[in-house]
Amino acid sequence: MRFYTKTHKHYCGIDLHAKKMFVCILDADGTVLLHRNIATSPEIFLKVIAPFREDLVVGVECMFAWYWLADLCNREKINFILGHALYMKAVHGGKVKNDKIDSHKIAGLVRGGMFPMAYVYPPDMRATRDLLRRRIFLVRRRADLLGHVHNTAIQYNLPEINGRISKESNRSGIEELFPDPEVRKIVQLDLAMIDAYDDVIGALEQELETTARRQDWHTLLLLRSIHGIGRILALVMLYEIHDINRFESEEDKGTPLRSCVAVTVGT
Repeated sequence: MRFYTKTHKHYCGIDLHAKKMFVCILDADGTVLLHRNIATSPEIFLKVIAPFREDLVVGVECMFAWYWLADLCNREKINFILGHALYMKAVHGGKVKNDKIDSHKIAGLVRGGMFPMAYVYPPDMRATRDLLRRRIFLVRRRADLLGHVHNTAIQYNLPEINGRISKESNRSGIEELFPDPEVRKIVQLDLAMIDAYDDVIGALEQELETTARRQDWHTLLLLRSIHGIGRILALVMLYEIHDINRFESEEDKGTPLRSCVAVTVGT
């Protein structure tokens, strides 16, 4: 885990939420210069921090709404760092917690060199990464339906379904295996949804690959050339890791590679 250790004149800690954000700004001595709850508005935020813009660093915990703030700071040439949510809980966890206290703790962690850093993923590939993650959600829902068809056969003590019904060619005539008309209807609904997921996921995978070819064709081709890395795993590795050189040691580089394989195999 890397910690942010650079020194600045002003340190800003933000407890960020969807509609509100508690902003705390400390000077180099730890004196609170500003402590205020404001709306999540770029205009209001810039107005509030304006007197402290000189040599300012903004730290925020990694949660779902950090994109806009990171992009705003990048455009305004303001130092921005993202806190690793898991490690931040371990560092500044306490019995007494609220937005005001947490914002002060975050600013203190930045000032004290104890702010655990997460990767600020660049905006040009961020949406594609999120789309790829959405594909994983869809694949898991499809897997649930496939499992339900098999479990329904077991539930009524019917013969085991032969073949992998994940393949469309093996799904023909499966509903006839269920004599009860209501149970057959359940299976028909599952199979209809599986067919729909096949269409959606297939089109999405094609779009993702087209986008990846446009954004970083060289790296995608390099990943596909490695034995055991197929079409989807190459996309996952490309967008989840982004730049392998952001990991300092060989051990650190191995962790995201294993995670990408685990995520893909799990789907």
